[in-house]
Amino acid sequence: MSQVSQELNLKGEVCPYTFIKSKLALEELEVGQVLQVVVDHLPAVENVPRSMENEGQKILRVAQVNRTDWEIVIEKVV
Repeated sequence: MSQVSQELNLKGEVCPYTFIKSKLALEELEVGQVLQVVVDHLPAVENVPRSMENEGQKILRVAQVNRTDWEIVIEKVV
């Protein structure tokens, strides 16, 4: 797997802010770089990856890291 270029902690944030802040962070990266987003808002676990794929980005991994937190790893494609 590609090395994570930037980490974004969005614990405590809710939709749609989880997607908006993820998108803004991804815009600052170069194509091919990887963003790791950590969320604790369960709807974001589905909404952020789906929205990122709709934007043309590549989801590398969605995984639960502990009882409350999930990581979403996104590769910038476009």
